[in-house]
Amino acid sequence: MRSLPTRRTLLGASAAALGSGLLTACGGGSPSGGAAARTGHGAMHHGGAPADGPPGYVDPAGPEVRAAEAARKATGPLTEVRLTATATPLDLGGGHTVRSWAYGDTLPGREVRATAGGTLSLTLANNLPEATSLHWHGLALRNDMDGVPGLTQRDIAPGGSFTYGFALTHPGTYWFHPHTGVQQDRGLYAPLIVEDPKEPLSYDKEWVVVLDDWIDGVDGATPDAVLAELRGRAGGQGGGHAAHGPAGRPGGTASARPSPAGARSYLLVGADSDILGAEAGDVAYPHYLVNGRVPEDPSVFTARPGDRIRLRIVNAGGDTAFRLALGGHEMTVTHADGFPVRHATARSLLLGMGERYDVLVTAQDGVFPLTALAEGKDRSALAVLRTGTGTAPTAATRPAELDTAPLMAGSLLPDESAALTERAPDRTLALRLTGSMNRYNWAFDGTPYTPDQRHPVTAGERVRVEFRNATPMWHPVHLHGHTFALGGAGGARKDTAIILPGGRLTADFDADNPGLWMVHCHNVYHSESGMMTVLGYRA
Repeated sequence: MRSLPTRRTLLGASAAALGSGLLTACGGGSPSGGAAARTGHGAMHHGGAPADGPPGYVDPAGPEVRAAEAARKATGPLTEVRLTATATPLDLGGGHTVRSWAYGDTLPGREVRATAGGTLSLTLANNLPEATSLHWHGLALRNDMDGVPGLTQRDIAPGGSFTYGFALTHPGTYWFHPHTGVQQDRGLYAPLIVEDPKEPLSYDKEWVVVLDDWIDGVDGATPDAVLAELRGRAGGQGGGHAAHGPAGRPGGTASARPSPAGARSYLLVGADSDILGAEAGDVAYPHYLVNGRVPEDPSVFTARPGDRIRLRIVNAGGDTAFRLALGGHEMTVTHADGFPVRHATARSLLLGMGERYDVLVTAQDGVFPLTALAEGKDRSALAVLRTGTGTAPTAATRPAELDTAPLMAGSLLPDESAALTERAPDRTLALRLTGSMNRYNWAFDGTPYTPDQRHPVTAGERVRVEFRNATPMWHPVHLHGHTFALGGAGGARKDTAIILPGGRLTADFDADNPGLWMVHCHNVYHSESGMMTVLGYRA
């Protein structure tokens, strides 16, 4: 397995084009601009008429959005990329080949690297049998490029294409994926690394680590079928969490529930976590992956003893939190969701879906497991760090570091450069997370998502969002187009944060990016079932 270039090589390279040119900006009925027409989100509104919201709100392609983009004054290099979403076989290693949908023919998709202060232009060609889209997770970008069908753009029709173009304001570790139905739980995801031209960290090598839970193409399963089963079995004995206990803790026996017809079911039983609670997940995945590989045939990263390595860790899973540790090493956390934090040491980390952490490690001499335990699911993903001789770890390896309490975002403090200035909120929005496994009716405030929802904010305001989780399940909540400070101005800057069962989260942000912005649970099955809503800037 190849190792990535050194930091010095990466920073010395120019931001050359990653593709051989751009496709036609649109095709197959896709619009050439942002979101003048809106056709509905995912499977809930495919192909419908434009879903115009109430009057008085900023249009995603309106003058306020164009002015905000011009104010970013992108003077750095242009990075051009062409990408194709297509049905393809994917080799997961260990003799496991599945047919899925992906960006190209690799899993994860080829990482995109660009430079803060520059511009990214990426053309997505849709060779899938259904419409798709592309969302840039964590970026504060122009609203008509955010990639939410029915809200900020039309779906990209089969055979069509769409060019996403926007300024890159903040360096950091990000990723991209569809915002259409449950497509994210296929192979449609890839890391986006926005490099800092004035990088303050010193390190020798960089390792991008993408975690995932995998079901698509295994014994004919698809994410759409899983969602249908979750909905169809909701209520009565079909509920996916009828039985709980300590089984899902490390060393336990969380498992799939048998289906009445004898066919394999992927509803999870016993997903009990000492951190996330008795309902740590809905889905019992057959595979858990690091960089697209099963633990029986892991990805291997090579370095030298003493190398200082930057790990950029992304949880691209659909329904799984991962507890991650590098055996025999302590990690120094430097960034959360792309923004710098005061350096903190940790033996393990807990990442909800959509969360990212950057850490530094000093490589020891030998062969070491990078193990990502599927929290509450009694399975794990594995990659290997090799700096010398030694016996390779196996899928059963459990580093002692996993037995320690994992670091979570609430214990981090922002670096001075990323701290939100102290200021009383001008507006407070209360959002209550509702729903249950028994009915599979996930929502905010008991109201499933429709594209015309608006929670109003005004440009220039300091906004406080008070989330209250009224469900028995944890939720990783994600805000598009902004980062918020956890617990108020003194907290770490994040765009995705875990809210525990019965818990509360205060998130402050400055309303400095006009448009219509999605807020949703990043459990793909919860969001597609209705746990989404919109923050709308008043015109």
